[in-house]
Amino acid sequence: MFNELVTLYPITTYIILGILSLIIGSLLNVIIYRLPLMLHEEWSSQCRELLHLPDEPHDKINLFLPRSFCPNCKVIIPIWHNIPLISYCLLRGSCSNCQQSIPFRYPLIEALSLGLALMAAWSFGFNLTLFIVLLFIWLLICLFFIDLQHQLLPDVLTFSLLWIGLIANTQSLFTSLPNAVLSAAGAYLALWSFINLFYLLTHKVGMGHGDFKLLAAFGAWFGWTQLPLILLLSSISGAIIGIIYLRKTAQTKETPIPFGPFLCLSGLISLFYGKAILQWYFHFFMP
Repeated sequence: MFNELVTLYPITTYIILGILSLIIGSLLNVIIYRLPLMLHEEWSSQCRELLHLPDEPHDKINLFLPRSFCPNCKVIIPIWHNIPLISYCLLRGSCSNCQQSIPFRYPLIEALSLGLALMAAWSFGFNLTLFIVLLFIWLLICLFFIDLQHQLLPDVLTFSLLWIGLIANTQSLFTSLPNAVLSAAGAYLALWSFINLFYLLTHKVGMGHGDFKLLAAFGAWFGWTQLPLILLLSSISGAIIGIIYLRKTAQTKETPIPFGPFLCLSGLISLFYGKAILQWYFHFFMP
């Protein structure tokens, strides 16, 4: 019945998906802003408990409470100022109370959620695969911006991505389940071994464990065949952008640069174009 509705009213279906994606994009902004605060609060509380120090009074925050507020003046944002994309344009990119500029990443994330969702619907059609793919996209958007700002890949997001990939492949949506399980384990162990060897040789930490878990999640989604492509794309883009960033900001080569955003970007490329890229490669180099 759903397929019949999509066939009869394709434009309406895309509009409904677009509205839903914008709403989800607004929710992603909440997660990206609040989840690191929640984690730091939890870690601080654990450290103080370990050191037998009294808890410091602070405002509790979670993904649901308090309501959306301006980070600068702390005033609650009215619902009509929270309409995705539209409110940002009507408010001209600033808080209606304190006139502080609203970071551009807020409408950017909403636009990304919309654009990638429509792209996924066009590529995969309206089916179970689309629902799973949307979860993949929305989790990667969160991981991209959290790691970019905080150099942190929260376990709650990377493990969710991994488990969703394994569940999806119980139906062999992207690869077989045995391939997904072995690829996830192999990806983590391979990257873990390489970075630990790098540390033994240089006494430098080259990558965080969150990157291992993210690559393992990609193994759970796509199997081993696309992991070299993801690593290659992320390494090349990370090296180029990292060098440009260090030169533009006059930073030293010791400055840490998050690798997660490049993995996320490569994962999205692999989702939409991975098979086509591999087919082109084997056709061109191994006819």
